Amino acid sequence: MPITKSAEKALRASKKKRVINDRRRDAMRKSVKQVKKLVLEQKPKDAKSALSLAYQAIDKAAKRGVIKPNAAARKKSRLSAMAKKSV
Repeated sequence: MPITKSAEKALRASKKKRVINDRRRDAMRKSVKQVKKLVLEQKPKDAKSALSLAYQAIDKAAKRGVIKPNAAARKKSRLSAMAKKSV
């Protein structure tokens, strides 16, 4: 438990940030899973549109520090390779 006022405030702030980061991470994971699902179902047009949404979610997560920039680049690279392979 925090003892000082500043520590209490920091705890409140970190709780709020955690909720936001969890939402951003979940959105990213769901969009990536959606692309993978569409690729496996052999739906290249749908996968291509879902790929742009996944890119957007990954970029937002990287921008906010939820994931590191190189991790974002790696995820995007692997998703695009997977989408190209299915076409």
